[in-house]
Amino acid sequence: MGLEMKMTVSGVRSGWAVVALATAAVFANTAVSAQDQAARGDAKRGKAISYTCLGCHGIEGYKNAYPTYSVPKLEGQHPEYLVAALQEYRSGDRAHLTMHAQASTLSDQDIADIAAYFAGKPLVSQGKPAGTPPQAATLCVSCHGQDGVSIAPTYPSLAGQHEDYIARALDEYRKGGRKNPIMKGFAATLKDEDVETIAKYFSHEEHPTLKTESRPYTRFTAENHE
Repeated sequence: MGLEMKMTVSGVRSGWAVVALATAAVFANTAVSAQDQAARGDAKRGKAISYTCLGCHGIEGYKNAYPTYSVPKLEGQHPEYLVAALQEYRSGDRAHLTMHAQASTLSDQDIADIAAYFAGKPLVSQGKPAGTPPQAATLCVSCHGQDGVSIAPTYPSLAGQHEDYIARALDEYRKGGRKNPIMKGFAATLKDEDVETIAKYFSHEEHPTLKTESRPYTRFTAENHE
């Protein structure tokens, strides 16, 4: 390799290093904010004010109307991640009209309380993935865990999450519907078949697994359980 080529490669690596450090700094500030906010969460109050959330997230297999994909399971997530997600819906960093409308009415305390309620008892890694991570997911597991349980509370756990929801989320990162700089850069390199492979792998992790939050009985559901 000639001197000019070596200098070019070195420059590219240095450039990526600067970008990586800047991105990490931005993410670290967001993570600290989410962690501080989640620490103030009151699950009891969160349950009381989350009745509109349960209209979608409290129904097993419920799907977003258009485009059609499964509404994510939330029970077992870390509250810090749920806080960060709601903050992004509120700010518009995640493009979803219904979620933006819901989140825009919530105070920081409301978000912390709702996150504490839906998280319940966050998943704990069992260290035993259902299978060997496919090549497409080798970078994913460094943050989201070999068995789909995240290594840090501000990363989402993916174990047992709906396959079509994971695919949709990755597609939104690819196309700009979600603006997290780390995920945007990673997703930009994925092909359609990679997205399918990653979504399938994590959705099949079931020990432990995310769950759909159960809704309190209403008059109608109670009649069905007599």
